[in-house]
Order: sequence, then structure tokens, then C-alpha cells
Amino acid sequence: MKPESAPATEHPLRFSILGPLRAWYRDTELHLGPPKQQGVLALLLVQAGQPVPLHHLVDALWGDDPPGRAVNVVHRHVGALRRLFEPGLTQRGRAQVLVRAAGGYRLNLGSDASDLLQFRQLRDAGQEAADDGRPEEAADLLLKALSLWHGPTAAGLPHELRSHPVFAAVDSEYYRAARAAAEASLAAGRTKAALPLLRQAAQGDPLNELLQAGFIRVLAAEGHTAQALEHYRSVRARLAGELGVDPGPELRAAQADVLHGTDTAPDTTPSTTASTASPEQSWSSVRPAQLPATLHVFTGRREELEHLDSLLPADAHTAVAIGGAPGVGKTTLALHWAHRNSHRFPDGQLYINLRGYDPAGDPLTPSMAICYFLESLGIPSERIPPSLDSRIALYRSILARRRCLIVLDNAREAKQVRPLLPGNPDCFTVITSREEMTGLTASAAASLLNVSTLTAAESLDFLSRRLGKSRVERERGAAIEIAAHCGALPLALAIVCARASSRPAVPLSDIAAELAASRDSLRAFTLTGESDPATDTRSVFSWSYRALTEQAAGAFIRLCLSPAHSVSIHAAASLTGLTVKNTRRVMSELHRANLWTEYKTEQYITHDLLKVFSQEIARTTSGNTLTAARRRLYDHYLHTAHHASSAINTHREHPALTAAAPGTHVVSFTSTEYAAEWLHQELPALQAIVLGHDHYGAGAQVWRLAAVLELVFDRSGRRQEQIAIQSSALSAAQQAGDTEGQAQMHRSLGFALGRTGDDSAAETHLHEALTIFSTAGDLLGAALTHRYLAFLSNARNRHHEALSHYEAASSLYRSAMYEVGLAAVTNEVGWTYILLEDFEGAAASCRHAVGIAREVGNRNIEAASWDSLGVAYHRLARHSEALEALHRALALYRELNDAYLIADTLIHIGDVHSPDSPHEAHQAWTDALKILDSLGHPEGDLLRDRISK
Repeated sequence: MKPESAPATEHPLRFSILGPLRAWYRDTELHLGPPKQQGVLALLLVQAGQPVPLHHLVDALWGDDPPGRAVNVVHRHVGALRRLFEPGLTQRGRAQVLVRAAGGYRLNLGSDASDLLQFRQLRDAGQEAADDGRPEEAADLLLKALSLWHGPTAAGLPHELRSHPVFAAVDSEYYRAARAAAEASLAAGRTKAALPLLRQAAQGDPLNELLQAGFIRVLAAEGHTAQALEHYRSVRARLAGELGVDPGPELRAAQADVLHGTDTAPDTTPSTTASTASPEQSWSSVRPAQLPATLHVFTGRREELEHLDSLLPADAHTAVAIGGAPGVGKTTLALHWAHRNSHRFPDGQLYINLRGYDPAGDPLTPSMAICYFLESLGIPSERIPPSLDSRIALYRSILARRRCLIVLDNAREAKQVRPLLPGNPDCFTVITSREEMTGLTASAAASLLNVSTLTAAESLDFLSRRLGKSRVERERGAAIEIAAHCGALPLALAIVCARASSRPAVPLSDIAAELAASRDSLRAFTLTGESDPATDTRSVFSWSYRALTEQAAGAFIRLCLSPAHSVSIHAAASLTGLTVKNTRRVMSELHRANLWTEYKTEQYITHDLLKVFSQEIARTTSGNTLTAARRRLYDHYLHTAHHASSAINTHREHPALTAAAPGTHVVSFTSTEYAAEWLHQELPALQAIVLGHDHYGAGAQVWRLAAVLELVFDRSGRRQEQIAIQSSALSAAQQAGDTEGQAQMHRSLGFALGRTGDDSAAETHLHEALTIFSTAGDLLGAALTHRYLAFLSNARNRHHEALSHYEAASSLYRSAMYEVGLAAVTNEVGWTYILLEDFEGAAASCRHAVGIAREVGNRNIEAASWDSLGVAYHRLARHSEALEALHRALALYRELNDAYLIADTLIHIGDVHSPDSPHEAHQAWTDALKILDSLGHPEGDLLRDRISK
């Protein structure tokens, strides 16, 4: 159904939320009512133009304990706000500004009515100018955007509401814009105007290293060298004090520039020829700094560090494989050395945990790992090529001119690692694994380094550094006994030190006696034989576990249910069933005990051995308790993924969700960037849930999650992963007897199989989906399935059969009054007419599609329709009209940043120019080829052949 238009440009309302929440009607400032009513407005305002479900408003206003009349209270506040915004609105009148939408409310505003919308418009235009090589214009626009900020988003609201993630996400947009403004101002020489605005931003986010580096450079550019160096020292001290880390490469580079008096403009300054540069050139400015924080206190390993140092510069070796037993400190050694040498790799440091021995799931595939690295290097997910070989080629091409450090942690075997090794000898790769990867010595010029348990002297030094030298020296015998109980294993020693540090008055002899007493009760937790140091490690784990508070112990058990290597604070809160505030307190206790570590803000990891240990304890826990925790966790991932995908794919219909289980924490998104970041971060967990062999009776959750992920994988061309996910979800729906889920999964699996050319299997699944949808009376599900069948028919050159499917889809969309679907079908019919060489019919259909797409405001379908219309006009020899239509499509695709379809339209433009303007045709095809090559797309070779003829 056609959405309501947003008439805000005709309405005399203005809103401000970048700082205190304020509103004006004409020139009169409005009194916005009590705090809860202001909270409703603030939540709607930061998500203006998007529906905000009623239960999200209730959750944000009251948290875990809403009153029985919460929904009525929200309705009452909405009514009061409507009367403020539209004073002439009658009781039976239809609101135009604050309207009902999708089980909640939506605030309809034009960009001139809200400082946040104005900020985003200016920021996007500024970023586009920077990308196009117009630094003066970029600086002007970005600084105007920053000038709109007058404090934290929705400042003045109660703290418990102001801490909601949607407001934090808007704040993060501001800090990213400030970083971009610093770069543009340096490039344009506009640092004087930028300085006060960047000072305000730097004060607001003091641990944001990229932002602080930009501010330091701007200070230096304005001649404030001493102040710039003092600010660097202040940031360095704060990083050490609050996070226990040293400054990263960007901050160190900024300091070096100031010290040496060099040009303070960063390397990311756009070239004046950026408008004609290839996409790969525009991505080359991304310098990842992904190394997790290293230990503030590091002990021993002198020989190992000397060996690693000897490998640089990389002459004979371009990689090192660090092997050893679990818990022996391989990752700690690798990260300590990597941080110590990061300055040698000015183009960035990449890090990934390959989950080789993760007890919660399968190892990460090379294809998934390369996707993660490509996105980290600045390649949008939709531009990542589908095949593994193409991904490897693109990954190595990007690294070919860089000096990067790559850390591949927790690898399972050599074949998992080989595709991730760059071909450039200026890059260096550090691998950690429990396996001795001798196969890499010949094939990848890797050096091998085996790490054993600590020596007796190193163990005592470890204890001295953590507990204090005097305390260890006073009870040297007890310290030696503690080291023996820990099997000289760094992981176990760290856990003992964490507990002993919290009990400074307790003699070490008492701690040694406690460890000795706990050993015999832990045989159930022994993984291997008595000779394995892990045997004694179990006693350390249990000793530390028993010292936890009741809530922290319960959290430790439930956290083992996480399918991912790491958990966010919201996932942890969903597992525990506690509030986010209480979960932070519990996770802080686990962090202090070294059982779970906060490796970055509100993201936590643990060691594989500790996860196995908690899983073994969980076997003695009530099954109902764990089932409820797992249900909340799955609901957290499902509902949050649904919000993220809906924010990115605004015109895609997602299956309706049932209410999340009580105690589930769901993240909302105010920007597509934030949504994409969340999906990127949590994709391993989402995949693990769907691909898990035992779905714990969660079939409905699993297939709905797979449906949400369908477009994520399809747009990134990850066909085999998509097929695996949809197949697993289909199995889950069948096991649960869920007919709706079976229909949805048959449909999505059929389409994925059709993409790979498996037409027979694709048709079987699509027809099965159509039967179930038709029986259930699901009009939209049946319509989309007919479109998928039409796509398959066209691929087989059965175009009249495709038209029959499109006619069926159109009829269903008309019955459902779903005009977005009608627009898409009308364009697809036009393209089918082109395949039938009925070009007049194609042009008529595509013109109609353009009209419908404009009415419903769908730029994707409008762009596709203009492109199809241009091809039809070209076949009719109406060349000027063809070029006009194709350039309209090109402009829209550039706005949408859809690289492949930009290239496709450029090819069509070249085709039109080819007979009469060979130079213009060659230019269009060459531009398209650059894009296709940057994507690693196989169509690039076909186009190359055409250009060379």
C-alpha cells in the first residue's frame, strides 16, 4: 500500500535534538511536556521517517519493568504531541505529522524541519565532495554540519532514557563526521574554522584515537605545536589509565608529523582527480587498526620475541606460525609482538579469530574471513565478488601496494590459512594455532615457533608482576607451589592472580592450599590425561568460579550458550535475563576474575578452555533455565537482525516476528551505517545459530533469521553460504512442522539455487513454496515466488512462461494493494519484452514502471526502470531518449552507491554511443571495466574482449 507522504515542508514546525530537545511552532517555542512525553518525541525524532514500534517506545521509557498501563501512557503522550504539532487537528481528523505506522508511530518531517536531518544531509554531501576530490567544498559542508551540534543528543532527558542505544548511535555519527571534517579541513587549508568545532568533538570522545589524531594535526596546522604535543601526551596517558593500551598507529603518526614538522594532512586527502579514479583508489585510504588490546603487563618470552624480531624485515620469511598447547599464551605473545612492531606497518594491521577450536561452532571458512578483511579494508559488502578465487584476487590486489601486518589467530589447519596470506613480501603474517603448521614452511615461506609453558623463573616473574615482587618474595615457596598447581600455564596463572589481587591480605600459602584442596574434586572437568597441564588448570578454573557472586556465576554458565567467540553487552544481558546496567556490573566482575575479558567497549571474549569448562558446569544446571536463556539470546539476534536489515533494505518485506521473550534486549538503529556495522560484527553468530545441528526447538526463530539474512548474502554474492543457510533453516522449519517457514525457505533456497544454475532443484523448491503460500492465502509470498519463477524462466529463454508468472504476481500484488511489488513486476515485464524483442511493448511497460516507482518513492526500482527503458529506446534507434533514460538510471545508482549496476548502466551507455561516437563508447566501457575489475567480477573479461576488438 502506498505510504503516506511527508508534508513537513508545508508545516511550520522546527525541531532540535542535537543538544537539548526543543521544538518551535512558527516562531513560538513549544513546551514539550513531562520527561516521558519528551522521551517519546526524542525517540521518534532520531528515527524520523521510520516507523518506531510501540513496544520499542515502552522498552525505552520503562526498561525491564513497565507499568500495566504503559501502552495507554504512550498513546496519551502521542495525543498530546499531536495537538501541539497540529493545533487545528480535530478528534476525528487525520494527523499528518505524527502518524500511526507498522504497529507504532512515525514522525513525518522534511530535512529542513530537524537539525538532525539537516546535519545528515550536510554530512552526506560533504562526504560525497571529499570522495569526488573537492576538499574546499567538503570542508565547508562538514563544518556546517558540526556547527549544528550543541551537546549530546537529547541532552537533558533522564539518564536512564538518554543512555538508550539510539541516542548513542547518533552521537557516534557526530564523531565520525568530525573525523571527516578534520581530514577535509587539512586538505583544504581551512583549519582555523575547524579548530573550535573539532576541540568540542575531541572533548566529547577522548578515547577516539582517529578523532584525536585529526584534532592534533589541526592544532599543529594552526601553529599550536606545543599544545598538539601536550594533547597527544594527555590522550596517551588516558588510554593507558583507562584501557591499558598504548596509542595506535594513527595517533603515533600524528605525533610524528608534529615532531618532524611535516605536512599534517593525512594520507587520506582526496586527489584532485578523484572523480576519475577507480573505486579501488578511493578505498586505498582505509588503514585498519584491528589489533585487540594487549596485556598491560607482559612476562618472559625473551627468546620467542627475539626470534620474531629476527624475521623482520621479511627477507626469507613472510609469515610465522606460532604453535603450542591451549592456554600457553600464543595469542598474548602474538599480540604483544604485533603492538610492539605495528609502527613498521604504516598501512594498517588486520586481525581475525579463525575460531579453529571454538567449542561453540565450526571454524571460520576462508571465504568468510576474506569477506571480513575486504570489508575492513573499505570494500562494501555488495561489491565483494561471489567466488573465493575472485575474493582472494581482490584481497591480494588491495594489499599489493601496502605494508600491512596480518594476525590470523586460532587457526585450525594450513588450508584455512593459505588463502589469507597476501602475495606482497612487504606484508607480514602472524598465525597462532594448536597445530604445528609444517605445511606452510614450503608453500608460504613461514617460520615455525613453538611456545611451551613458562619456566619456573618466568612463572615466578609472572606472579611478581601481577601480585607485587615483595609479596612473592616473602612467600617464595608458596608461589612456587601455586605455579605448579597452574601447570606453569599463563592462562591459569592469570586467573589465580586476578583472584589473589582482590584478596591482598590473604597469604599466598592459603591460596596454594585452596588450589591443592580443589584439585581432587575436579576430575569431571579434566579434558585429557593426568599429564596434561589442563588437568591442574581445571582446579584453577573451579577455584575462581566458586569465588564469584551468585549472579556472576549464573552469567558465567549461561554465556557458554553463545554461538560466537565474542558477545556484546546486549547479547550477554539477553542470556542472563538481567538489565543492561546489571549485566555491565556482572561482566565487570567476570573481567576482573579473568574469566571473560572486555576486549573493546562492551564486547567480551573468553578462552576456549574456559568456555568448555562452563559448558561442563552447565550440564548440571536446570534444562529449563538454559532453554529460557537460549530463547532470549536467539530472540536478541533475530529481532536485532530484523531491525538492521529493515534499516538497510527499507523496501523489502520481512516475515512478521512474534514478541521477543521477556528479558530479551533488542538493539534499534538510526542509520544504515550503524545497522551494517552490527550485521558485520554479529554475522558469525547469526550464521552459527542457523547452521547449528541442534536448533533446540527454535525452528521458527531459525527460519525467520535465515529470511532476514537472505538479502545480506544475495547482495554480497555469497551463494554457497546462502544455500547452506537456507537449507539448514528449511530443515529446522520442517522439524518444527512450521508450514510458513517451509514456504519461505523453499522460496529463498529455490532462488539461491537458481542463481548458481541448478535450475531443476530451484524449480522444485519454488513450486513447493508456491503450493504452500497459495494454500495459506499468503498473497505477497506467492507473488514473490512467481517473480522468482519468472526469473528462472527467463534464464531458460522461456519468456512467455515468464510473462505468465509476472501476470500472476501482478494480480496478487493488486489484490494486496502492494504498489512497490507492482512497480518491480512492471519493470521486470518490460525487460522480458526486451528479451522477446518487442521493444515498443518494453518501452511502454518501463515508462509505466518509472511512474509507479516515483509514486511509491522507491529509487531502486525507478533506477532499474530507467535503465530498462534506455535499453528499449536504444533497440528502437531512439538514441537521444536512450541516453537521457540511461543517465537518469546512472545518477540514481550513484546515489544508491550500487557499484555493479553503475557498471551495467555504463555498458548500456557505451552500447548506445558505439555506432556514432566510438570515443564516448570506449570511455563508458573503460569506466565500467574498472568497476568490474575492482569487484573481481567475471563479466570484466567479456567487456575487456569487446574493448580490445
